[in-house]
Amino acid sequence: MSTLTTTSVTTATSPDGTRFGAVRAVRLGLRRVGYETKIYFRAGDTVFFTFLFPVVLLGIFSVAFDGLGNVGTNPDGSGGISQAAYYLPGMIAAGILLSGVQNLGVDIAMERGDGTLKRLAGTPLPVISYFIGKMGQVLVTSLAQVILLMLLARVAFGVALPTEPEKWFTFVWVYFLSIFTAAVLGIAISRLPRSGKSASAVIIPPLLVLQFISGVYLNFALLPEWLQNIASIFPLKWIAQGMRAALLPDSFAAAEAGGTWNLPGVAIALGIWLVVGLVVCRVTFRWIRKDS
Repeated sequence: MSTLTTTSVTTATSPDGTRFGAVRAVRLGLRRVGYETKIYFRAGDTVFFTFLFPVVLLGIFSVAFDGLGNVGTNPDGSGGISQAAYYLPGMIAAGILLSGVQNLGVDIAMERGDGTLKRLAGTPLPVISYFIGKMGQVLVTSLAQVILLMLLARVAFGVALPTEPEKWFTFVWVYFLSIFTAAVLGIAISRLPRSGKSASAVIIPPLLVLQFISGVYLNFALLPEWLQNIASIFPLKWIAQGMRAALLPDSFAAAEAGGTWNLPGVAIALGIWLVVGLVVCRVTFRWIRKDS
């Protein structure tokens, strides 16, 4: 049985052969990015519930809550930001969670259940190429989703995006750290469902709960302290906080736990989850289940 710890990406033992094998594995993985992306967009339910879902919610929340006025207005009624601007960071964070954790968690579990991974085990495809294809697909579709969310916010609702370079620097590093962490965790939790048919039922409900307690749909500061503490264990709370730091005015930092954006805490929390996910993937991933 092929495992992440035993599968080699090379067929030669010489340094040149090893280098050639690694290049070949990367080339195969990059080819699979296109294949995986095509398969992704051909699945209508996947496209809606992972790609379009945050976009639809941003539109609904922006319209439904527009009558409440701006968020964070001054006592004299001036200032503040629109509802669309306020919900944009949360929708981007939710999209990262759905694109990485939910998408890969369900997809790989279904491929294990329907025999796709077993068939791949009988081919020369290295495991690393398979992972490059999956993670590349997540990156491509997630970037497209972020662009679509920002276009909707800017064009349809007039949201003013940040102009400060440091804000965009924060956005870039938070985004890439978040999407790779989410993708790795998606691969890791794909082992939880006992079958492909149960994958959605096992993975989606806990992720939906996380979205409600992590400051995506609800103001995090309004949640009970014990619920905030639970949410702080998981990565989505930190992804949403990092996105707020990048896209909201600095005055909104006062509403965060501790009264600051705490970007070092965001980096540390996501880094820990990335390492945990990598360890779990390395220890548990197999083309097929032991009990299959």
